[in-house]
Amino acid sequence: RTFSTSNTRLAKNMTVRDALNTAMDEEMERDEKVILLGEEVARYDGAYKVSRGLWKKYGDQRIIDTPITEMGFAGVAVGAAMAGLRPICEFMTFNFSMQAIDQVVNSAAKTFYMSAGTINVPVVFRGPNGAAAGVAAQHSQCFGAWYAHVPGLKVVSPYSSEDARGLLKSAIRDPDPVVCLENEILYGAAYPVSDEALSKDFLIPIGKAKIERAGKHITLVAHSKAVEICLEGAKELAGKGIECEVINLRSLRPLDDETIIKSVMKTNHLITVEQ
Repeated sequence: RTFSTSNTRLAKNMTVRDALNTAMDEEMERDEKVILLGEEVARYDGAYKVSRGLWKKYGDQRIIDTPITEMGFAGVAVGAAMAGLRPICEFMTFNFSMQAIDQVVNSAAKTFYMSAGTINVPVVFRGPNGAAAGVAAQHSQCFGAWYAHVPGLKVVSPYSSEDARGLLKSAIRDPDPVVCLENEILYGAAYPVSDEALSKDFLIPIGKAKIERAGKHITLVAHSKAVEICLEGAKELAGKGIECEVINLRSLRPLDDETIIKSVMKTNHLITVEQ
């Protein structure tokens, strides 16, 4: 976890959960149009405690508990975005976003194009994606490939706390719909966060990957928790004289082809690693 090209000498540790929480808090403080809605996000502080304290600070008008009806509250979020708000729509797991797929794809993703560029839909769909620990098949699928192939969507998949803060803040400020694929197991993981990343104006550009570890023999490309697996593998292989270049995609759509191609031109070998 220390194989980052960022300066971590003076960094503090922060959990991914707190990184997401502070990102939402700061963006809500910055812009009164930002709201959060979803199941148990308010009074219960979120199923994973990502929205802890926000309801007490911002109240019922901006932190909204919804019934268990993904198509309903996703549609409310899309409509609110069309009407000028900046909703953050939390799915308790992205498996449940299948209930709302029509709203995400046909309403959110396609409206800017269908309106000839006259209607923006600045909505963020976020929540845990992919496998966790013992949560069974209906809570374990990764939808990165699904959403990365939907025209009109931007898709981010943070790994570290710095990723989570910078990408979520960029997603909230973006004029178009963004899907933020988080990982349940990573919520409690702590990573170094630089002073720069703690700034209220810290943003990570959507569509730009990060080289977590430089190497010359083989390129490992991953996103979310799989980045950790790559870094652990790279450390082990370094002891055998094989230097891996580890690329943290950060964004799945748009994909940072340039960073990947430059790396493969150097190493001539590529392995993609997914959960």
